[in-house]
Amino acid sequence: MKRDMDLIRNILLMMEESSDPEYPNIQIDGYSSETISYHLMLLDEAGLIKALDASSASGMEWMPQRLTWQGHEFVEAARNENRWNKAKNIMAKSGGFVIEVMRTILIDLVKAQATAYLNP
Repeated sequence: MKRDMDLIRNILLMMEESSDPEYPNIQIDGYSSETISYHLMLLDEAGLIKALDASSASGMEWMPQRLTWQGHEFVEAARNENRWNKAKNIMAKSGGFVIEVMRTILIDLVKAQATAYLNP
């Protein structure tokens, strides 16, 4: 299964917005529960969320618990749609999509916006 960075961003945004901080019910149109569960596992492995592995013989099931500090930082940097799309375009031109590089690009874009605000 391929990693879907837009899905990862959507999951993080949904977790942040959830009024239930434990085990938010993640359902996103166009994505199966298996695909979402796989991406929850990836997010846990990347350290952006804490999740529990509730997989069984009947299939993979990861249950999100909460965002980590790094997850909150990523959400803050990725929240703005224009910034997200600009970072995705930069990553596409580089020929790959590495989460640490994406995080750095997003943070650099935030810094550039803050600098532009401070120095009009």
